[in-house]
Amino acid sequence: MSELTLPAPAKLNRLLHITGRRADGYHELQTLFQFLEHGDILHFQRRDDDRIRLTPALDGVAERDNLIVRAARLLQDETGCRHGGDRRGIDITLDKRLPLGGGLGGGSSNAATTLLALNCLWQLGLSLDHLAALGLRLGADVPVFVQGHAAWAEGIGERLTPVALDSPWFVVVHPNVTVATASVFGAAQLTRDTPPISMARALQEGFDAWRNDCEPTVRRLYPAVAEALDWLSEFAPARLTGTGACVFCQVAHEHEASRILQRVGEGWQAFKARGCNVSPLHQALGPYDQLA
Repeated sequence: MSELTLPAPAKLNRLLHITGRRADGYHELQTLFQFLEHGDILHFQRRDDDRIRLTPALDGVAERDNLIVRAARLLQDETGCRHGGDRRGIDITLDKRLPLGGGLGGGSSNAATTLLALNCLWQLGLSLDHLAALGLRLGADVPVFVQGHAAWAEGIGERLTPVALDSPWFVVVHPNVTVATASVFGAAQLTRDTPPISMARALQEGFDAWRNDCEPTVRRLYPAVAEALDWLSEFAPARLTGTGACVFCQVAHEHEASRILQRVGEGWQAFKARGCNVSPLHQALGPYDQLA
């Protein structure tokens, strides 16, 4: 196999609690990750040299900082296929559909898709756990995309327990502002002391009790996000995902999601998607043990 085209799905944080702050500045979290049947698309073509080439460039993101390129180079360095007689490279084309900095995990999902695709195309034979550990070096959200199952997450988001969540339709709205994650986590008013709860309790309480501890702070700092939350709440309870800027609501049927989309005003981006517990990436690749 010399080429692959694979999805890099979005995620939602259906619940996000901040339970503490570590000495290194990272925050301790409890969250529920679920994937969406919507996201970016990546096209991979194996090269005969060790060059990593990504097109098109993303505005405002230097190539060296792009998580796709960083994931490919990390895999080269980890497996020794960047030097000597076993050089392996890749041409990658990104079909970008998710907004940058929207809280949907786009960059992390891109990195995970790259790790799994290159493990296959380069015939590296690394385990899923090995790839997830590499992904953690790129970002706290990368492992859940590598593992590919909806999950209860703790720590900084890297300690994962697979869960089975309901799979409604979601309407996701991006109010065309960029939320700086650092500004949210650095805000003095951010809730950092939510008492930890068990996964069983969180699942038992369900959606009506779920919340995002970042939402009050993001509302204050970014009025456009507050406006989108208020507007979407006219149709169904709305939540922030991650630190935003995307907000979402859930509905039972696709036609309800379509009806809401028809009313989205100019200047906002929006889409509808079904939630899913197995990542579309893993559905596209097939059982992982057949790829090693």
